[in-house]
Amino acid sequence: MKKPTLREMFTIPNILSYFRILLIPLFVYLYFKAETPPEFFRAAVVLGISGFTDLFDGKIARRFNQITELGILLDPVADKLTEGAVVLCLMTRYRWVAALVVLYVLKEGFMAVAGLVMLRRGKKLDGAKWFGKVCTFVFYLVTVTLILWVSIPPTVADILIAVCGAVMAFTLAMYIPVFVKMNREAKADAGEK
Repeated sequence: MKKPTLREMFTIPNILSYFRILLIPLFVYLYFKAETPPEFFRAAVVLGISGFTDLFDGKIARRFNQITELGILLDPVADKLTEGAVVLCLMTRYRWVAALVVLYVLKEGFMAVAGLVMLRRGKKLDGAKWFGKVCTFVFYLVTVTLILWVSIPPTVADILIAVCGAVMAFTLAMYIPVFVKMNREAKADAGEK
């Protein structure tokens, strides 16, 4: 990746990604400080603002032709740092979230390594697949529910965490053949040259 220019560094989508990264410590602080439902609500609002800006940075980048190599890297980094902070915070209150952390690390670790290997071979994933988007939606639905519903019955919390974990495992299983196919294509392309 070539060194980004100042103009590329400060496009509106990149500024939104920086903003999302800056919201992470604020969310963590509010979550750990929270003791009452209104205080947990404040933490959820910060997470909601982060999700809202994530929803629009890609649309703005495409609409106003502000797609940059830095932005392509920065957006998923902001996503993963936010998601990681959320599961680590929730792990302090819900014992089964530890299983989500393990699945999260496996899934994101696989995606990062496979993505880097494919990038070195001249291939890259063309955006998130439908199952990746479903996984993100379920992840935020479950985690925001766990943040907001302070007195959630433990059985309900365990069911929500299990559903989220199942969707994460399904998503990982669906991405594996995608990267296997990309690897085959990269080898075929290398053989043609």
